[in-house]
Amino acid sequence: MKGITLKLARCLCVGALLGAACANAQEGLIKPPSLEDMRPMEEVVVIGRLISSAQQVMDERLDDDVVADLLDSEMIGRMGDSTVAAALRRISGLSLVNDKFVYVRGLGERYSSTTLNGAVIPSPDLTRNVIPLDIFPTAIVRSLQVQKGYSAERQASFGGGAIDIRTKSVPDGFTYALEIGSGYNFQNSANVLSYNGSSDDKWGRDDGLRSLPGAIDNSLVRFAGDLDQQSILDGLRGEGMDSATADDADSLNRELAQALNRDISVREVAPDPDYSVRGSVGNSWILGQDWEVGLLVGGGYQQQWRETNALSRNIRFPDQRIDRESETTRSVSINAVGNLGVRFTDDHELTYTNVYIRNTDDETAIRDFFNENREIRDGQGFRQYRLDFEERDMVVNQVRGSHTFGEETRSVFDGWVGKLVGIVPNELKIDWFVSDARARTSIPNQVRVSAETITDLSTADVISSRVSLDARAGNFRFTQLADNVENWGWAATLPYYGGNTFAEFMVGYDYQRKWRTYEQTEFGLGFTRVGDSSILAGELGDVFSNANLSNPLNEVVFDRQGTNNQSYLAATTTEAAFAKFDVTAADRIRVAAGLRWENYNQVAVDWNPYGFTAAEPQVTTDPDRLADAAFQADDLFPSAAITYMGDWWAETFQLRAGWSKTVIRPDLREITDASYIDPLTDDLVDGNPGVTPSRFTNYDVRAEWFFSNGDNLTVSGFWKEINNPIEFFESAASDTNTTREIVNADSAEIKGVEIEFLKNLGFLGRGLDSFFVQTNFTWQDSELVAGDEADAPTNNVRQLAGASDYVVNALLGYDSPNARHSATLVYNVFGERLYVAGRNGAPDGFEQPFHSLDLTYSWFPTETMTIKAKVQNILDDKIQISRGGVTTFSEKPGTGISLSLQWQY
Repeated sequence: MKGITLKLARCLCVGALLGAACANAQEGLIKPPSLEDMRPMEEVVVIGRLISSAQQVMDERLDDDVVADLLDSEMIGRMGDSTVAAALRRISGLSLVNDKFVYVRGLGERYSSTTLNGAVIPSPDLTRNVIPLDIFPTAIVRSLQVQKGYSAERQASFGGGAIDIRTKSVPDGFTYALEIGSGYNFQNSANVLSYNGSSDDKWGRDDGLRSLPGAIDNSLVRFAGDLDQQSILDGLRGEGMDSATADDADSLNRELAQALNRDISVREVAPDPDYSVRGSVGNSWILGQDWEVGLLVGGGYQQQWRETNALSRNIRFPDQRIDRESETTRSVSINAVGNLGVRFTDDHELTYTNVYIRNTDDETAIRDFFNENREIRDGQGFRQYRLDFEERDMVVNQVRGSHTFGEETRSVFDGWVGKLVGIVPNELKIDWFVSDARARTSIPNQVRVSAETITDLSTADVISSRVSLDARAGNFRFTQLADNVENWGWAATLPYYGGNTFAEFMVGYDYQRKWRTYEQTEFGLGFTRVGDSSILAGELGDVFSNANLSNPLNEVVFDRQGTNNQSYLAATTTEAAFAKFDVTAADRIRVAAGLRWENYNQVAVDWNPYGFTAAEPQVTTDPDRLADAAFQADDLFPSAAITYMGDWWAETFQLRAGWSKTVIRPDLREITDASYIDPLTDDLVDGNPGVTPSRFTNYDVRAEWFFSNGDNLTVSGFWKEINNPIEFFESAASDTNTTREIVNADSAEIKGVEIEFLKNLGFLGRGLDSFFVQTNFTWQDSELVAGDEADAPTNNVRQLAGASDYVVNALLGYDSPNARHSATLVYNVFGERLYVAGRNGAPDGFEQPFHSLDLTYSWFPTETMTIKAKVQNILDDKIQISRGGVTTFSEKPGTGISLSLQWQY
């Protein structure tokens, strides 16, 4: 039934586009014009045709002095992408990794920066200060800008590009919107994995059920961070209880173990369909002759279930050492945006923006695997149960102002105020902003339970399983991250008009301060002896029940785990000043150049929240270690761009060239000398105080043709030289573990060509006037020289991790002549890209091309109503990683369908 439904979905999506073509042919060739068809062009613009939106985005690029690309909300909505991460992969030279990180021109997530309305924002990612872009819903977005050429007003941390997320602004008049939708993913089974959560899970937050119990938290302080029986006994006697015995300590230890939330039995449930609701309302009011006030508020809620089944194989023993994981993720997304704006004449505007985002993933997984200790031929294997509830919150408060001292301002004021304004140079513009933002990530009671299995010799299917008789069979981890950013700055721009020359001179200042606390506490709970071994074969909640934990026949071990260096404290400050000029002569030649000074300071230290002695302090006092934990840099970053403007071969032609020098600095935790377990991948990661910044030299050239009929063509070239690139390399570890280390490679280089165009298909025949194609293609070549610091890499010279040789985005769009129907068929594929670099002769692992085909169809039955249908991943392709001809990982994200109804005015 599932296969039939999937085939039906594919047929429907192809049929929708073919039907649109037939309808267009009938309207254009047979059906006489109706009143609907003869509406004035203004009505079509109000409804918003996709091709018009695409042209407007291209037109906006004309005003940029460096190479940049844009997507507006209309284009994003019509393509059907629900997150910023998914939408950005439509831009040339960008690819999406792990569904959350965007690689710009083949460079990893660390080499790109993200801002919100131009301001730096914190990251809810646990081990990186880069921002996972899947947390931003496209519902709050007005437009997305990707600046690929560097300019001095941007922060110097610039490698692949700078992404600016622009939220929706204050409206010019009354507006409202309400949208409800539902959907389903065909990869989901009739029943999926789950467990008993808290009463507030539907809101993406834990009600306290999973929180670290107060009894355990207090006991960690009481017994100096250790909860094993001997530490408790020593603590009791230290409190004056000389008569305390080992039995007393054992009893208290068992009581503390019972304080944990152990309602962790994995069960099967029927998943709900996807559903979402979002809305907004706004208005503006004119107050007197010169004042206007506007307000826009909006919010949204979305919930979905996704089931995935992944298969991994050991490269050396692919038939005997395999890993199967079935995972179910329940995702809840909540967002709210508020904008309040005040305008005084046309010269002054003040805007306050508040953004709240909550994104929660609740994962339940069962992993069955075989390794060097037990292979399939042994008929025995291993199982791991995993429960992860990750809640990410972000709150951003911004105030922005723009003030132009033009003729309108001068005509309003008189008296001493007027004289004061008269001193200010004519048309001087001052822009300023203040941004205060925080991100929080909470992973309470993250559970891992180890078990052993009896398996079928031929199929490797599990026949039976039981929790391991091990002191660490159960692992309960509690993680809290707080990331805060304060950012403010200003820029003053003075124009100059002289004959056929126009110039702008800009100076500005920018300051940002960021501080982060990361706290991780984990406990081991298990049995080293049981009175009845059958209890280990029950449900997880029953295995770790109060009865079993208190039974004296069972030897229970409960204690805090780890090496006291999983937690850390980190902070950065960046003070910057910049100057820039932009001169256009005779409407033909435009020259822009700038210089930015940055003073950057960073410190990151291990934090042991359970350090209670001078020998084991919470933060080291060793001068040498503190010196290694700090990093400071004071440098200048130049940039220059030149543009020729003309009408060669098109109504508008531009040829741009740019050059700049930039830097990428180590991440917050990477300069510590501690080794830590990545809480998401469970990989052991080694820090390195010796890591130094990567230095970039960037070259860009772009030719753009904008034709009078709305068609356009862009050809871009880029070349980047990187000195001391910061890279992860695999290091020595056992067969069952993965260890990575952060080092500076010797050098890297990446170069490429991007081609993009928009073409109306009317030249192929009258019936195709309403169809158009928008396509971009990127070819790139990268090379990294590993150097001496890498640990025995198989290939000392290789391509950059995550860099594809090519990326293709193709969009076939349709807009009916009566503006009542639109459809888009969007195709995306990236070329083979390096996923993991081998060491000691092991081959490199490559992620294989993923072919994505999505269809979005919109019907506008009235001027205020939209009905939208989407089919995503029509080809039902797999995510695959191959090493040495062996498919070491495979997973299907599935095909999804959705339907939404929107009212908008």
